[in-house]
Amino acid sequence: MVVDMELQKAKDAVLQLMKEKDKIESDLRALKEILDSNHIGMDEPLVDSEGYPRQDINVYQVRHTRHKIIWLTNDHKDLMRKIEEGLHRIHALAGTSLAEPISDISDDQETEALEPFLRVNLVSPGSPAETAGIQVEDLILEFGSVRCRNFKSLTDIGKLVESSRYKTINVKIKRGSNTIVLSLTPRPWVGKGLLGCNVIPIEIVER
Repeated sequence: MVVDMELQKAKDAVLQLMKEKDKIESDLRALKEILDSNHIGMDEPLVDSEGYPRQDINVYQVRHTRHKIIWLTNDHKDLMRKIEEGLHRIHALAGTSLAEPISDISDDQETEALEPFLRVNLVSPGSPAETAGIQVEDLILEFGSVRCRNFKSLTDIGKLVESSRYKTINVKIKRGSNTIVLSLTPRPWVGKGLLGCNVIPIEIVER
């Protein structure tokens, strides 16, 4: 009974952290729109070639927005760490292995129908992919709305990722004999791209 109460408290704590994560991601999207309206990103200079503040952008607004994005991105990273710790605690209290699915797959028939179409062959340390829990050799069954039957090329994945900045994408993967659902949030980070991982299409013979 005590364990049940602790388990429920652990679940409630993670749910609260997930709400905070969603709020930060919403705020980051709004801040990104401010930068987009100035036609500028996180790295371009705020002064012209002569060292004067640029006249084509709102320098104060851009500087303030960039600062908030960095601050919120750090908060987001900290929250993701806390969520991961919370999930570890839930699994420990429930007496389940972390190798088991983090999210329950309710439709077994659908899971059986899904076939892997991508294989992860690189995950960069500190990247959004690593934060989400993606590992090298994971087989991807579903990447957002993309599945084996509607996957044409890696361009499909690239377009989906680009249009999903700061939005959560559910990624269903096969790891060994387990099927796991992970939440991946494409976003700029210190490395290249928005994910920090590399995937390669799986040939039919591999399946």
